[in-house]
Amino acid sequence: MADLLSLTLAEARDALKAGETSAVDLVTAHVGAMERARPLNLFITETAEQALAMAEAADARRARGEAGPLNGLPIGVKDLFCTTGVLTTAGSHILDGFVPTYESTVTSKLWADGAVMLGKLNLDEFAMGSSTLTSYYGPTINPWSPRDGGGTGDGFARKLVPGGSSGGSGAAIAAGVGVGALGTDTGGSIRQPASFCGITGIKPTYGRCSRWGIVAFASSLDQAGVFGVTVRDCAILLTSICGLDPKDSTSVDLPVPDFEAALKDGVRGLKIGVPKEYRVDGMPAEIEALWQQGIDWLRAAGAEVAEVSLPHTHHALPAYYIVAPAEASSNLARYDGVRYGLRVDGKSIIEMYENTRGAGFGAEVRRRILIGTYVLSAGYYDAYYRKAQQVRSLIRRDFDRVFEGFDAVLTPTTPSGAFGLDNVPDDPVTMYLNDIFTVTANMAGLPGISVPAGLDHQGLPLGLQVLGRPFDEATLLRVAQAIEDAAAFKLAPPFNMRA
Repeated sequence: MADLLSLTLAEARDALKAGETSAVDLVTAHVGAMERARPLNLFITETAEQALAMAEAADARRARGEAGPLNGLPIGVKDLFCTTGVLTTAGSHILDGFVPTYESTVTSKLWADGAVMLGKLNLDEFAMGSSTLTSYYGPTINPWSPRDGGGTGDGFARKLVPGGSSGGSGAAIAAGVGVGALGTDTGGSIRQPASFCGITGIKPTYGRCSRWGIVAFASSLDQAGVFGVTVRDCAILLTSICGLDPKDSTSVDLPVPDFEAALKDGVRGLKIGVPKEYRVDGMPAEIEALWQQGIDWLRAAGAEVAEVSLPHTHHALPAYYIVAPAEASSNLARYDGVRYGLRVDGKSIIEMYENTRGAGFGAEVRRRILIGTYVLSAGYYDAYYRKAQQVRSLIRRDFDRVFEGFDAVLTPTTPSGAFGLDNVPDDPVTMYLNDIFTVTANMAGLPGISVPAGLDHQGLPLGLQVLGRPFDEATLLRVAQAIEDAAAFKLAPPFNMRA
């Protein structure tokens, strides 16, 4: 079983194709890992019986010669994707008991290609957070732990956050539970957990994947994406989930390349930009050093690297925290206790609304709804929301100009490594600064990927981020592969199922 858990997605796929193992054996191993990893609180809902049934069906398809590209591969799903007959919570009390009668388009594509669902992964409530601490179902624990610090008596030197909002997804792959995972990224919610957990995570271009069946946070920013141990794993999964969906008006009708095949092309001759505005005040020296190491690696691989300017970068974070709460305020208005989910009765319909929403939403979600309602109000719409949208256009224009002469942009993923559960910033603005390097991609609708590239002074993983042209994920993945090859990051966290 240990050998099966050590396989990457690509290795597991190839072992299944070669008949070296069966889907039932592979999934059984990961179900066991899922059970042993419960101290990390990775899953909100485990679907072990369903997974084993799907594995048996996968083996039957292979015997008939009908296996799809992901046949028999165990995948975790962020609990923001609606799944037929399986509880879907968005990490919130207000969706208690909500069992969809329909399947999201992205998960439908995975199951059509033969993938197996292990369960629904933990997340920040309604994907609002950078730590997976706002989940109604409790925090997820990062399987990494610092080199020093007093023991906690349960195998951890010190408990750390996995990042967010897709923290359950990132931590599951780092811990060896599943060969891949689905996440969503609204302002860095795939790339930041990937960096904190020492794995790879990609957010494709807005419109590359359908949003239908994903519980909405901020509709013009949300995008589905994937986690894997390697860049190749992400390329394989991304090929499966992309494509036009008539049910989503923002889904784009473009051919889906074979992203895995693109990896062989390398980076020789590519031009990589390094934005000077990302050298923010107070950046730790180890982040700066890792960034320079990434530049050196790409040059050694044959790419040309030069400084570029993205002058409106410093406006991205404040503009994001106007646009995202505004859209959240609108999207979350539907949760009122009338048709589904939690209901807390009152003496009138208005009191029932108030009681339900007050009890159902956590503090961070309530904060963002209030901010969003404020910036959309009659007296402040022009001063805040409209101005933020104008800034957003300028951010996209900056990238368009850079991409006239460059193929990709290289930046750090996060301003630090993972922080402790006992060291969470009290000030929400300080927490929001975790997204300082990632929100620009969402504001501009661009693809972005985080690749593990080194360790900080505590022995915790750090990632490098690559941003690319719209719908040019193939080039993005080529650059990420070059970084992965040079970094040769093979380290596993102390708490992992692969050992």
